[in-house]
Amino acid sequence: MRIGEISLDNPFVLAPMAGVTDLPFRLLAKKHKAALVYTEMVSAQGLVYGNQKTHRILDSDPFEKPLSVQLFGSDPSVLAEAALMVQDNGADLIDINLGCPVPKIVKNGEGSYLMKEPSLVAKIVRRVSDSINVPLTVKIRKGWDRQSVNAVEIAQIAEDSGAQAVAVHGRTRDQYYSGKADWRIITKVKEKCKIPIIGNGDVTNPKECLVMLGEVGCDGVMIGRGAMGNPWIFSRSLSYLERKRMPSEPSVPEKIMTAISHLHKMTAYKGETRGVKEMRKHAAWYIKNMRGAAKIRNKLNQAVTADQMEKILLDYGESLTGVLKEGWMAEN
Repeated sequence: MRIGEISLDNPFVLAPMAGVTDLPFRLLAKKHKAALVYTEMVSAQGLVYGNQKTHRILDSDPFEKPLSVQLFGSDPSVLAEAALMVQDNGADLIDINLGCPVPKIVKNGEGSYLMKEPSLVAKIVRRVSDSINVPLTVKIRKGWDRQSVNAVEIAQIAEDSGAQAVAVHGRTRDQYYSGKADWRIITKVKEKCKIPIIGNGDVTNPKECLVMLGEVGCDGVMIGRGAMGNPWIFSRSLSYLERKRMPSEPSVPEKIMTAISHLHKMTAYKGETRGVKEMRKHAAWYIKNMRGAAKIRNKLNQAVTADQMEKILLDYGESLTGVLKEGWMAEN
């Protein structure tokens, strides 16, 4: 897949997710063959007005390139100024968020609220596109609600205004993340647009990735919640695409050791107190569906140091496999 002048190694990309796709998470996704990774959504206004917490989201590493930075806002001038700042900071692509359903975003006329304002979308995309030299993309939803399904219209407006790819999540804003994503709307958008269309929503395994590419017909697959605690979804999907044979699931030792590696990256980047606190949810995702995971999740939520969390994970893994950590290392 090619977005403007950016050529991607494969069609599988990591979705932007607030509170999830920070630098440590993106590095793991990239290690496991994600072709493109997105930052958490960044407030354009926060960047322009110098909010340090907002600027921190822009931290990056050369290993994760190409990197897309996702901006949210509703003022074309502010978004254009923020996009220039992001470009100067080294972003390879810039994405405009037109899909976030969170009330505090929507009430400010941002995120998925913009699906209700096609003329404003045109102004935003044109202004930002004209201001930068890197590819501009947008991420949209099916529509605002079931009575206003307008993904095709918004995608065409974005394309006509200078966007070089559109990611489509197959739910309306009023669905949030409930129900089932409608992949048919992604096909309809693809049929009407010439730029790359990236499908998003309910992609949790390699088989679904290939259905998205084949039957749905999109150019790329954006994986969000399916990658939480599961960075292997990118490499496994790529293997399935290339070899036409379903690769094996990661083993318990591989999951535990990857969780520990993630923990170390998190604490190195954010400090032990914050890193351990934020790692609790990730650790729970890594052990999801394992025997006795609920009990271990409670223990993880009480851990306050990296050593405590690592020991909980190691003891749990060893209890499941009957093999000590040293044996895992030999096996892997």
